[in-house]
Amino acid sequence: MSRPNTLQLLRVAVLWFYLFLPSLLCDNLLCYFSPILEKEKTVELIVTECPPDELCFKADGRYGNHSALSARGCMAKKDCSQVHSIRLKGTIYSMSYSCCDRPYCNSCPGVTARSFYFTITLLTVGVMVGSL
Repeated sequence: MSRPNTLQLLRVAVLWFYLFLPSLLCDNLLCYFSPILEKEKTVELIVTECPPDELCFKADGRYGNHSALSARGCMAKKDCSQVHSIRLKGTIYSMSYSCCDRPYCNSCPGVTARSFYFTITLLTVGVMVGSL
């Protein structure tokens, strides 16, 4: 078994600092914000800093079985995982909210921050093992 070289250790250190240091230095999360929009409409996401003790969220607005609305932003932890009815243009939608506690974790639908970090970690390990 060979010992890791300096370049491999440096890669691991950079990855660790890239993934974990920002959340250790700041009390407030940086999240993406977008107002409630119809799913087919797009808007450029805005970076926002959440107030203390708030988390990033992604919201999904449903009309029956159809996912019709989306939103992103910050919300109090106690309000996460709740479902609210909202009226928009005369239609009542069921908005469900899911929260996450990492910077920019509400970036894209269908991909959680954990799965992104896990993929980056696996890729880094693969590169390191491949270079042995």
